Amino acid sequence: MENIKQGYHLVWEDNFNYEGTPDPNKWNYDLGNHQWANREFQAYTNRPSNVYVKDGKLTIKAIKEQDGEREYTSTRLVTYGKQSWQYGLFEFRVKLPKGKGSWPAVWMLSDAIKTGTPWPRSGEIDIIEHAGKKENELFFSLHSERHNHTRKDTKQYTVFKDFDGVCEEFHDYMMEWTPEFIEFYVDGESACRFNKNDDTEDQTESSWPFDQPFYLIFNIAVGGNLGGPVDESALPFIMEVEHVRVYQK
Repeated sequence: MENIKQGYHLVWEDNFNYEGTPDPNKWNYDLGNHQWANREFQAYTNRPSNVYVKDGKLTIKAIKEQDGEREYTSTRLVTYGKQSWQYGLFEFRVKLPKGKGSWPAVWMLSDAIKTGTPWPRSGEIDIIEHAGKKENELFFSLHSERHNHTRKDTKQYTVFKDFDGVCEEFHDYMMEWTPEFIEFYVDGESACRFNKNDDTEDQTESSWPFDQPFYLIFNIAVGGNLGGPVDESALPFIMEVEHVRVYQK
């Protein structure tokens, strides 16, 4: 890990060494009890029942709770409006929730999606994504206008990998994002790498919209297209984060 960090310096971090709500100087929220994308079942709130910092950890909790027409509540914590980055080394220590119907993610969207460029043209980077129905499987994705789950092309934009114990204990996750590639790591080992020039047909923003600022997102979705049916006996779904660190050259 240290050899990867050579040339990088720390530019932003949250070690959650405080108690209460997430630091308002670093975090915002996406809120609402409307129908979120992918037919998910939750409302997103900033309530202490759904998100808090205690004992050196950020906790996001999805619970059974009616909110409007939504059957569950959860949190979608974002750095938008506080901090965004273009390229860097991103480190996380995370314990993922357990239970069918949970759909946690640590991911990024570009600032452009907030200012009028629609998804998927604006781009999406999925650093850690997990569905509780496949407990030991993680997936890593890049989404663009040309390569996303709504299109049936032959370009590989998602890699699935098995890792034991991601819901049982904390693991170290990292992403290195450069102008040439994006590479994902789990516990110091490379899980997959996407190279900008792998797509020889098209080097425009339609296939690589990743040369612009993006912001971080932590959330637990419930159910939906990927989460699937919810095992309510497994609730609450809990994701814990010990630290977030961002390095740049």
